[in-house]
Amino acid sequence: MRRLMSGDTSGIDPEQLSRLSGMQIDPAMLQQVMNQLQGAFAGTQEGVDWSLAERQALHIANQDGLGVSTGQRTDIDQAFTLAGLWLGEATTISDLPRPPRVVTRGAWVSATLPLWQELAEPVATSIADALTEALGQQAPDDMQEMIAGAGRLMRTVGGSLFATQLGHVVGRLSTEVVGGGDVGIPVMPEGDAAILPQNFADFGRDLEIPDDQLALYLATRELAHARLFRHARWLRLHVIAQVRDFAHGIRVDTDALEDLASRFDPSQPEELRGALESGALLPARSEEQTAALTRLENLLATIEGWVDVVTEDATSRLPSAARIAEAVRRRRAVGGPAEQALGSLVGLELRPRRMREAAAMWRSVTDAVGVAGRDALWDYPDLMPSADDIDDPAALIARLTAASRGEAAPSDAMDDALAQLIAEETSGDGRDGAPDADSSADEALPGDVLPGDVLPDDARRDDDRRDDDGTPGDQRPV
Repeated sequence: MRRLMSGDTSGIDPEQLSRLSGMQIDPAMLQQVMNQLQGAFAGTQEGVDWSLAERQALHIANQDGLGVSTGQRTDIDQAFTLAGLWLGEATTISDLPRPPRVVTRGAWVSATLPLWQELAEPVATSIADALTEALGQQAPDDMQEMIAGAGRLMRTVGGSLFATQLGHVVGRLSTEVVGGGDVGIPVMPEGDAAILPQNFADFGRDLEIPDDQLALYLATRELAHARLFRHARWLRLHVIAQVRDFAHGIRVDTDALEDLASRFDPSQPEELRGALESGALLPARSEEQTAALTRLENLLATIEGWVDVVTEDATSRLPSAARIAEAVRRRRAVGGPAEQALGSLVGLELRPRRMREAAAMWRSVTDAVGVAGRDALWDYPDLMPSADDIDDPAALIARLTAASRGEAAPSDAMDDALAQLIAEETSGDGRDGAPDADSSADEALPGDVLPGDVLPDDARRDDDRRDDDGTPGDQRPV
């Protein structure tokens, strides 16, 4: 610490920091953190250095050094080709503009990290603000001026710690996901679909299902997910906005942070790592956060339910489709260790609890109005089914069937309230509506032309001449 405070890190041996391996941060990565802290002391660093997260995630993703073999690429490319043909029969949503990809774990990290950074930034800011606030509250009054100048340093320290931990979680997540749509949110760039062959092999190891059937099912599901987000371009922004609405409400429990700092032993960092991954530094959710999380869960369930129904219809030829579908549902409902760590780190669970109910709703809609009528609900945000429709799809189906027959949709509570409001406005004393013809006649002056009166020919000609030369015409008969 003396060398760091003096701005000299040349004598710090990264190997001496190996006792911090309990946090699963290699000495080289920690050396980079120290260099960033030195830059913060020198005033050359500001904000969160997200390159720390990228380096840590890539370090974990590329540890095994395995790439994609030619055989794996060929098999999955063929599965994507056939899956695209099957989806053409199961949905009216068009194909992707770019061919799907076969990627390594490191390529998945590079492609998805910008979204993780966008979602986690509010949490990193909250942690940095909490550190700055705690420092200001602990310092005596005569040191407040000096502490104010250290605010940027504390924000850098807090942001660096969080970025490193986020990179660790994303790197572990890259060892679990099979495709771009595995976590429910659109982590891949728009229009991109991808499968990770190495994780695909791990997924099917204990299912005793032929690899070609597994590849076909997962490729179909991945393409359906990517097609939906490309077709409904507003949907991606809708999901990200709801995630950020939840994340902006996150606050750090300063009491827990101070308690942890008071008894932290650098030689035993397991407690710090456990606190970060367990979410001990995040207080209980507020009512606003709970409401935001409920809205997000309903939205993700609506998306997942549509993908399930479309995938089921498209893969009806596969003998093991039902078994694979159940394995995918259980995997999404439980989540892997890295997904759970992500939920603890940012307080957000990406496992919708109403997937089966949403899938049942989409199945009922498909049976009632067909594939085209079902997929048309994704054309505009206000057409998308709501949480009430998931609970009871009967009203949604009644509206859709009435529209398909060219009939007026059955009125709902909103329609009834609007009709009552219009009736109250039009049932007044006439002052709010158009004036009565009788009252206009009573107030007319002698010689005035009333609506509906016919002017004599001479008067019309005289009036026309006056209007032509720009002089206001006298509308009284001559």
